[in-house]
Amino acid sequence: MSRKQSLTSIGQPVPELPVTDVERAQQHYRDALGFEIGWLYPGEIGAVSRGNVAIFFRKTAPPFEAAVHWVFAEDVDATYNELKSLGANIVEPLEKKPWGLRQFTVEDIDGNRFYFHHD
Repeated sequence: MSRKQSLTSIGQPVPELPVTDVERAQQHYRDALGFEIGWLYPGEIGAVSRGNVAIFFRKTAPPFEAAVHWVFAEDVDATYNELKSLGANIVEPLEKKPWGLRQFTVEDIDGNRFYFHHD
C-alpha cells in the first residue's frame, strides 16, 4: 500500500469534556489536577492546560455520558503521588493490571475518567 507524502502537520487532539458547570470544572482541574485555567466563554465553554496538554469543557445538561481517556505517564509513580497529594479523586489505586500496564484511575467531579498508565 502506498502512502501520500504529508505536506502539513497537525497538533494532538484536544478533548472536549461534558460538564455541568464550566467554571467549577476549571477550578477543580486547577486545584486537584495541577492544570492552569486558560480561557472562558462564561456559561458555555472553557479550557485548561498543563504543559502541552489542553482540555476543553462544554456545559452539558445531565444526564450525559462521561468521557474516558487513557493517559501515558512517563513516571506513573510520581504522577500518582502528585495527583494524590493535590487531592485528586483516585477511584482505583496504582497497581499492575492483568493486561500488563501499571495504572491508576482518576475521576473528575462530573464523572469523566482518566486512566493513567505506564507499561
